[in-house]
Amino acid sequence: MANPLMEKNPDRSVRPFVFINSAMSADGKIATIKRRQTRISGSLDFDRMDELRATSDAIMVGIGTVLSDNPSLTVKLKERKERRLSIGYEENPVRIVVDSMARTPIDADIFKKGEGKRIIAVCENAPEENIQELSKLADIICTGKRRVDLTKLLIELKNRGIKKLMVEGGATLNWGLICDGLVDEINTFIGNMILGGKSAPTLVDGEGFVSDFCKLSLISCERLEEGVLIIWKVQQ
Repeated sequence: MANPLMEKNPDRSVRPFVFINSAMSADGKIATIKRRQTRISGSLDFDRMDELRATSDAIMVGIGTVLSDNPSLTVKLKERKERRLSIGYEENPVRIVVDSMARTPIDADIFKKGEGKRIIAVCENAPEENIQELSKLADIICTGKRRVDLTKLLIELKNRGIKKLMVEGGATLNWGLICDGLVDEINTFIGNMILGGKSAPTLVDGEGFVSDFCKLSLISCERLEEGVLIIWKVQQ
């Protein structure tokens, strides 16, 4: 039997259910040309996102998102936190940063705001002094030589009890997960604005596919305030 750690797109039984949630402009941008997040969706979509966080075991972002937006990745609504606590969970999902070279600032909001576990995923080449500092604030998972091996990371997360993983970007992490066949579903809110800019990040950046494109099946499409919420299933 093949070793699932060495395969792309490992069997779902050895990794969490993974879904990407993102808001983007009508021209497919998730941030401005300065790579700064701007408010694309309204209060209804923010509430939808908060419910997704509250019903997930973990939330994952890339280091680029931490450095540009400094998110806390916490559940906002008090009632949702209380609901999690009432069924034996911590008030916030596990918060995970994919950070190959251990560049997460020790004063980042992910460490300062909200109760709950944090995980920093690094690669073997990450500076040891950075890892030592971050290990005081979070669990460290080291996998991959020059960058985090996302397949091995997801298998380790499943071994730690994470069954449902919400990914909030950014574009480089989204590409890595999709390229490795590790995404099951994509939720995209498309807002009523144009951001433009050839250097502005899109939902998925990276090298891009030349052939064997990632195909999607439509689950649902609905109007939400002045935008559209589309949910896709990723064809495996």
